Amino acid sequence: MRIVTRLIAMNRARQLARQFREIDRSVHALPKRTRARLGTMALREIGQASRSEFPHLYGTAPEERYLPWGQGTDIGFARARSDNPEIAMRGIALWLAVAYHETKDTPHANLRPQHRDLMRLLRELKEAHRTDSPQSWMQATAAA
Repeated sequence: MRIVTRLIAMNRARQLARQFREIDRSVHALPKRTRARLGTMALREIGQASRSEFPHLYGTAPEERYLPWGQGTDIGFARARSDNPEIAMRGIALWLAVAYHETKDTPHANLRPQHRDLMRLLRELKEAHRTDSPQSWMQATAAA
């Protein structure tokens, strides 16, 4: 049974790594102001997920809560590819929240690098939010 569990964890780690690369590219393609807003949205999604009964299954239908992992990352990833910028941002925030809770305290060594990469991206979003102050907003609108 341990071999099967390791294979499932290895497959999941590969899937999350592939999705993370695309999410990371999408985030870095956003303007700085939008990244700051995305950081706020991601933090809100992480908070909402942590209040649910199974945070790693946030965004998954209740009747499917016995799956090895939820559908939140797949739903968020699909939305992140949307042509509508608002839907794409919400999808990225959902993906970040679910992936954060899924990899947070994992006993599987294969998923730990994904958590480190995710924490790095969340830190970058937090720093973008911190540097996006009201003074810079006022200066940007005055220049326009």
